[in-house]
Amino acid sequence: MTEELVLDHERVRAHGFEPYEGTGLDVRAVLARMPRAVKDGFRFGEVPWRRFGHAYGTGDDVPELLSVLRSDDAEAAGDALRRLFGSIVHQGTVGSVAPLTVPFLLRMAADPTSHHRAGMCHLVAAAARNEHWGFGTRETFLRVAAPGWLYDCGGFAMNWSVEASRTAVAADADLLLALLHDPDPEVRSAACYALSTSSGGADRITDALRARLAVEQAAQVRAALVLAAAELAHQHADHRAAAWAHDLWSDAAQPADVRVPAALAWLCLVDTPVPDELRTTLDALVTADLTDVLSEVPWIAHVDDDRGLARTPEQMLDNAPPGVADVDPWV
Repeated sequence: MTEELVLDHERVRAHGFEPYEGTGLDVRAVLARMPRAVKDGFRFGEVPWRRFGHAYGTGDDVPELLSVLRSDDAEAAGDALRRLFGSIVHQGTVGSVAPLTVPFLLRMAADPTSHHRAGMCHLVAAAARNEHWGFGTRETFLRVAAPGWLYDCGGFAMNWSVEASRTAVAADADLLLALLHDPDPEVRSAACYALSTSSGGADRITDALRARLAVEQAAQVRAALVLAAAELAHQHADHRAAAWAHDLWSDAAQPADVRVPAALAWLCLVDTPVPDELRTTLDALVTADLTDVLSEVPWIAHVDDDRGLARTPEQMLDNAPPGVADVDPWV
């Protein structure tokens, strides 16, 4: 039987997406069948972009944007990256074409001659998670994938798109692990954010994150390393991480940029009441200076791009209502 390559919305309404599982309209299956030579060789012409979509239509414009992103023209590459952000992960919606870009974005980010490498890593991370702008609660702060069925602008199963992107991150985790040692701290921080979405290899990635934390000198990156390791633990049910996070936030010898993220991580990894010692620690360490230093750490920026470090404890400790101050800080 010829495989149907056009989504039938009536069929979906009647039977859900299960009839399309494993077919050419299941982006997970398409990505799994993509040959490594296609990825390594940037052979965009062999990828079925048009079959999938983004916020403004089919994905047939994506290969051209990826080609421009690879160019030597920094300004043109930056414009291409902004256009990709505005379409394939439009306002927190992960388009079905987004996972197909992940292997190529990772290879470009791994190339030290590329422009906007940190932005590429952020785009990968955005394709591999369900965004929750403004939410810094204990239940949402470290959440990658939301439960239940979600749909993109074209009616495709967004759950499958996020899952496919996470699998693509796992498949090429070595490219991101190498970036933990990149000279650019923005690249190192962005690599942490992308690695935290990986659907596999959590133990190996966590070991690398913790090893890097022991030598990392940049405050923003130290915070990202802590939160990435905690997010992996959260999604892979690594119960040992809570003790690790507790040891970090309760250790007065650790810098504030480690202790505060570790305290926030610990709150998300346990369901126990908040101890007075933690409240005292956060009250003492969450200063205006630290808020400014950590304002661009992705998890914190997504709560509020200016006051994220203040608003997150307000939600976790005092049940302050979540709210979206900035729809998408990365666009």
